[in-house]
Amino acid sequence: MRPRHVGPTPEWHAGGVHDLVALLLPGGDDIVAAVRRAWERGDAVLPLDPASPAPHLQAVMSALGPTMVVEADGEPRRVEGGRPVCEGDALVIATSGTTGPPKGAVHTHHSVEHAAFATSTAAGVAADTRWLACLPLSHVGGFSVLSRALVTGAGLEVHPRADADAIDDAAHRGATHVSLVPTVLTRIDPSPWRTILLGGSSIPADRPTNTIATYGMTETMGGVVYDGLALSGVEFRIVEVDRARTSPLRTTELHTARARTAEHGRVGQIELRSPTLLRCYRDGTDPVRADGWYRTGDLGSIDATTRTLSVHGRADDLIITGGEKVWPDPVEAVLRTDHRVRDVAVIGLADPEWGQRVVAVVVAADPGDPPTLQGLRDLVRARLPVAAAPKELVLADSLPRTALGKIRRALLVDSGSEHPPYG
Repeated sequence: MRPRHVGPTPEWHAGGVHDLVALLLPGGDDIVAAVRRAWERGDAVLPLDPASPAPHLQAVMSALGPTMVVEADGEPRRVEGGRPVCEGDALVIATSGTTGPPKGAVHTHHSVEHAAFATSTAAGVAADTRWLACLPLSHVGGFSVLSRALVTGAGLEVHPRADADAIDDAAHRGATHVSLVPTVLTRIDPSPWRTILLGGSSIPADRPTNTIATYGMTETMGGVVYDGLALSGVEFRIVEVDRARTSPLRTTELHTARARTAEHGRVGQIELRSPTLLRCYRDGTDPVRADGWYRTGDLGSIDATTRTLSVHGRADDLIITGGEKVWPDPVEAVLRTDHRVRDVAVIGLADPEWGQRVVAVVVAADPGDPPTLQGLRDLVRARLPVAAAPKELVLADSLPRTALGKIRRALLVDSGSEHPPYG
C-alpha cells in the first residue's frame, strides 16, 4: 500500500528546509549543471520555459511557489513568498493541461530514479548510450531524458528545441537514444538511431522498427508502458464505469460513478499503479487512492491474447452519437491514410438529432485539392463502424497543439460550439 501524503507540515522538514529552485534556463550544459547542484544540496527543481510569455510564467511561479530562481546569468535568487519542499523531493513539474490553474506534480528522488532505471532497461541502454534531450525540459517528456541520463550515468546532449537538422546531426555525431513526438519523427532520418521513444500524442501505426510507443503522463514521471507492456514494477488495469445517461464521459463523473474491473477487450478507464507516481501535487492534494491506483482520465482496453494495453484517448474526448460510442484516435488514424490529409482532429459537437455529431477538422496536404466529406466517410466506413464516419468536414490551416504535440480538442470544440456549424 502506498504511503499517503497529508499536506505540508513542519514535520516534513525535520531533516532541514529544502528549496524549490525554478530553472529559467534554455537547454544546454547550464541547466544540466543547475540540476546537479540543486540535487546535491537536497533541493528540488522546477524546470520552466524561459521563452514562455511573462503572464504565463508569473501564473506558474505564483501557483507552484518556488523559493529560488536561476536565470540566464546562473546566479540563484531568493523568491519572496516561496514554499519549501519536503525531504526527498527532487522535482516539481507543471502538468500539461490546457485549462484551469497550473498544477505541479511533486516527484521524489525515488520516483525519478525508478523511472530512470526502468525506462533505461526497456530502451536497451548500454555502456555507450548517449541520450539526446530536445523536447521542452519544462515538460516531463523532455526532463525525463535529462534525469534518466543523470541518474544512470549515460551520455547526454541537450538541445534548446527539437530542430530536425540538429537532431540528425546529433545522431551522426554519436547520439544513440532520443525521445520525440510523432510530428518531429516525420521530419528527421530515423535510421541512425538505436532507439527512439515516441509519446505525447497519437502514434502512427507505420512507425519505424527502432521506435517504442510510450504511454504515461506527468503524474507517472513520463512513459511507464512501452509498446503496450508495463515497465518493471508498473501495473495497469481497465475499469468500467456505469453511467446513468449517454453523454460524453467527464472526469467528475468518473470519480463518483460505480466502477468495476473490465474484462479483457472491453473499453474503460485506464488506471495505473507504479513506483514512479507523484507524491502529491504542489498544493498538497494527492490524486492517488489509498490502494495505490491512479485514474488517468484516459480510455483503453487490454488485448485478451497478448495482454497489451491499447489507449483510445481521453475520456473527455469520447463522442456518443446516436447512442454509439466513437473514440477520436482510431478515426484520425484512418483519415491520415488519405494522401490529401496532412493533419486531422476528430471532435464531437452538439447535434439535435444525434446528440453529438462526428466532425473531422482537416488540414489539407494541398489546399487546392482538399479531401471531400463523402470520400472521408467512405474511407472510415470501410474500416470502422458506420457511427465513426464523420458527418461534417472542416478545412483548417492548422490545428492547435500543446508543446508536446497533443491536439487541444477543447479549443476546437469551443470554437465549433460558439460558431455552429463549421463552414
